[in-house]
Amino acid sequence: MLTVGTDKPAYPPYFENNNPANGKGFESAVAYAVAKQLGYATNQVKWVVVPFNSSYQPGPKRFDFDINEISITPQRAKVVDFSDGYYNVNQAVIALKGGKADGVTTIEGLKKLKFGVQVGTTSLQTIQDIVKPTQQPSVFNDTDAATKALKNGQVDAIVVDLPTAFYITGAELDNGIIVGQFPAPAKGEQFGLLMQKGSPILTCVNQAVAAIKSSGELQQITDKWLGAGAGVVTFS
Repeated sequence: MLTVGTDKPAYPPYFENNNPANGKGFESAVAYAVAKQLGYATNQVKWVVVPFNSSYQPGPKRFDFDINEISITPQRAKVVDFSDGYYNVNQAVIALKGGKADGVTTIEGLKKLKFGVQVGTTSLQTIQDIVKPTQQPSVFNDTDAATKALKNGQVDAIVVDLPTAFYITGAELDNGIIVGQFPAPAKGEQFGLLMQKGSPILTCVNQAVAAIKSSGELQQITDKWLGAGAGVVTFS
């Protein structure tokens, strides 16, 4: 049995119907593609709930790998192992039409805004390191709570990864807009499969990721579930 962790609720476009086991959504599909390369049938994959912010904490893990839009960072990699990246990601700003963030095109223009963001994410790090706003951002346990805060007018904008931004503005906000995306970091930001430090399956998982890349399967999965992305302004 291969045990895979992710958070709950499991959001589109990474998962569908809050059910990681159905094979639908980008990360569910990636997990099953990797499992197949490792020799596991679909019915040999067991999913467990792992809160995002605890996934990369030090210590023993109750999963073989966790897949939950977890960006590979040097700080996290000190206490957990990551596979090679399976998705290059940009961070984006969501706001409401007619709100304070509507029409902002520069990082300087973002500084005066009140932001909301999920705790422990690279989205929060982006706000702190790149925007450096004049107001302390509001931090929430999950993206759903941050989105509700935006709806309720508690914050002017929220920061999430770009695919999530397309989903939220398309499905959860009647008047939501993607204000823009941040320039990609110099070395890029990538999602990786997270494992316990010293995991004995790290090499095998990397081989599995490499196999679905070289075969074109990963690109097919990406195109199917994360096809949107063109036409978003990049902050200057």
